[in-house]
Amino acid sequence: MYEFSSFDRHLDAIATRRAQRLIKRVAWISDRLGVSEPTIVNAADLRHLPAGTFGRTWIDTLDAAGLAPLTNGPRRQQLHDGIHVLTGYGTDPLGEAQVQAFLMGTKFRLFHGIVLSPMVIAVALFKPIAQHVGQCDRFTAQELMHHLHQAYQRGRQAQLDPDQWQPENLWHLPLSEVRAMLHL
Repeated sequence: MYEFSSFDRHLDAIATRRAQRLIKRVAWISDRLGVSEPTIVNAADLRHLPAGTFGRTWIDTLDAAGLAPLTNGPRRQQLHDGIHVLTGYGTDPLGEAQVQAFLMGTKFRLFHGIVLSPMVIAVALFKPIAQHVGQCDRFTAQELMHHLHQAYQRGRQAQLDPDQWQPENLWHLPLSEVRAMLHL
């Protein structure tokens, strides 16, 4: 098992604080703009669902990672973790980039090809930290681009509108059935 040095814990703490500040800023701005939604993901309700359902898998995934559901801010922000559950992409830097590439694919725009290249660069910049704490294998830029392109194409083929989907209507269904319904 990997033993974290004080430097590793320091990097992890910095990244966690930055992510928390960003989420708070988005929620604050969303509140001011009037685009915040009431809490969508209720952890207690999802824990009562049978194992293997989409909702139970959602909360089990968060629990396993030691995370709590996002309970404020815009709808799309609160449902972000559900995209990880649907796609199976991790929460490491590569997995986050794959989720973003997948989401770009679901809402195809011609300029997305231009956006994917900087994503590869961004993941490459995060790689040294991720590798240092054992979260990411070594990938070449070509392999990173391949992973992101696959995620983008998967999003293009999916029947999912990330701005309109209603996961609360799907939580009681088996995850495999939800994935099939959405062509994932």
